[in-house]
Amino acid sequence: MSNTTIHTLLIANRGEIACRVIRTARAMGIRTVAVYSVPDAHAPHVTAADLAVPIGGASSSESYLDWQKILDAARKTGADAIHPGYGFLSENAEFAETCEAAGIVFVGPTPSAIREMGLKDRAKEWARKADVPVLPDAVITGDDHAEWESAAAEVGFPLLVKAVAGGGGKGMRLVEEPETLVESVAAARREGASLFGNSTVFFERYLRLSRHIEIQVFGDTHGHAIHLGERECSVQRRHQKVLEESPSPVITADVREKMGSTAVSLVRELGYVGAGTVEYLYDDETGGFYFLEMNTRLQVEHPVTEEVTGLDLVAMQLRVARGEPLGLTQQDVRITGHAIEVRLYAEDPAHDYLPTPGRLHRYTHTERANIRYEDGICAPADISAFYDPMIAKIIAYSDTRTDAALTLASAIEETHVHGVTTNREFLAALLRDPDYLAGATRTDFLDLHPDLLDPTMATPWHVHLAAAIAVTASQRRTNDPLGGLARPGFRPLRAKLSTGSRWNRQGGADEIEVRYRLSAWHGDASLDLQIGDDHYELALRALSEDGVRVLDNGVETPCLVHSYPDGSVWVNDTRSQSAWHELPRLPEPEQAGAGALGPVNEIPGTVVDIAVSVGDTVTAGQRLVVVEAMKMEHPASAAVGGVVEAIHVKIGQYVEAHTVLVTLSAEPGNE
Repeated sequence: MSNTTIHTLLIANRGEIACRVIRTARAMGIRTVAVYSVPDAHAPHVTAADLAVPIGGASSSESYLDWQKILDAARKTGADAIHPGYGFLSENAEFAETCEAAGIVFVGPTPSAIREMGLKDRAKEWARKADVPVLPDAVITGDDHAEWESAAAEVGFPLLVKAVAGGGGKGMRLVEEPETLVESVAAARREGASLFGNSTVFFERYLRLSRHIEIQVFGDTHGHAIHLGERECSVQRRHQKVLEESPSPVITADVREKMGSTAVSLVRELGYVGAGTVEYLYDDETGGFYFLEMNTRLQVEHPVTEEVTGLDLVAMQLRVARGEPLGLTQQDVRITGHAIEVRLYAEDPAHDYLPTPGRLHRYTHTERANIRYEDGICAPADISAFYDPMIAKIIAYSDTRTDAALTLASAIEETHVHGVTTNREFLAALLRDPDYLAGATRTDFLDLHPDLLDPTMATPWHVHLAAAIAVTASQRRTNDPLGGLARPGFRPLRAKLSTGSRWNRQGGADEIEVRYRLSAWHGDASLDLQIGDDHYELALRALSEDGVRVLDNGVETPCLVHSYPDGSVWVNDTRSQSAWHELPRLPEPEQAGAGALGPVNEIPGTVVDIAVSVGDTVTAGQRLVVVEAMKMEHPASAAVGGVVEAIHVKIGQYVEAHTVLVTLSAEPGNE
């Protein structure tokens, strides 16, 4: 293959990966083009590129998945190459073919390789050809439940039901026992059809004590193939990665060589070109490893491989796409030190990782040595319900795994993320967990550590509440000087604690009754604080409308405080972050009909399944409606038993958050 010149590169993606590709392309002297949907009009990737083309729409299907809009943007800007990033069109063989037909370089493997590896059952056939070990499996095509049960029994329980075209944990269900098989197949088929246009599923044996290990591979048009070592991605929620690292804490040099050689064997068998990842399950009990799938694109977690090898994987992709040889052999690859990546998400780990789209008021981080930020959003901005809720990837590199983990934890704790609920505290707690630091990172890690989902604050929460009260009082004094002529807390009648208020902590259900007396608006002051039966006498230093140093029990904590128009007050110190709302002095009247039966959806999304009909009798916990949002299905269930009186939505309908989906009338005894 003769070399091809790439002058202008269009990035058919959004968020942090688009920014990442733009950064390397610019360093290589390549002009860049961004495309953007309506919600992304002010996104960082739009301003980072040399040119930007609006493609309209809000949903993925209306924008980043619309081939014609992407190709039209390439023609308008004279782009001679398209980088698909990951997700969206990155593993779409038809799109790659369309690019080729249009004379546009697709920065990725050949359409045939994408097609063969895109279906998991076909990928396993190729793995067998390349002598890569695989797990027992069975493809399910018909609707005969008896055949399903027979195939499941042959594969063995527990098993995974997996969409053949799935990925990223989508279209996948764990089945522990035969009773849940039929429902799991239906759900996986539905997700497969909705997200990937293919409802075929297969069963695969599930290893309980396993690790998720993947090998980064590269091939070029000159017949060269190499691997760049392994990444461990075992810490997952709902089969989606939370944390990735390289190298794995348990893979020995011998096992690495065996895994790497089988991965390269598959690359050669396929004649694969470009960046790819061969994923394995590693059996922690036997030391065996088994092929899972091959991702024919750049992975979200590629930065950890870059950090330990010193290679720029995007630059390698572009060079291979131009027809150049890799320029290095397997012997040239050196892995040094340790790198860890976490994904900062707008989600609530304490509530089943529910996505939390909404207003992001503030997102800032300090620059630290050996810490790399791959940001996908800048604040203030709205986190859209239409796309994956990842805010950023944060990567740490150090000589040792422990140093990398603790450095990354500190960097996360110093990151301010205000507005929506995020997994910030969860990630920091995970990195400091003794079992994580010991390398006990099997795929069931989070199941065994539920305490990490809602960790206790490192700083006593009453210190943050004190900072919120004192600083908001200072802010009110600054913004309303006439109202501050009297000293803080002054009352004409004698009282020990003269000011009362009601507060609520974000994520908490309980109101906190507070009485306090603040001695001064600014500078050094004292705060007498009564929270229920607990009494605190706190010294305040350097009180201002931006922050305060709170001295509690002989320990001084510097707190930064930010207030926002929605009434939220966010407090940060060097380890902890919390959010507070001062509630109205008089409680709001209860809404008419509050407490009525019938579920509402938690977040905006599209109705993909209605499991009941008007007149049906349902039991508590029974699934009624399924809403798809942020690439996940979110079932809405009956709180108590009742009869379906009305269904207010239909399949395919987009519904806003807190929309009533179904009305139930109570059965006798359930009123």
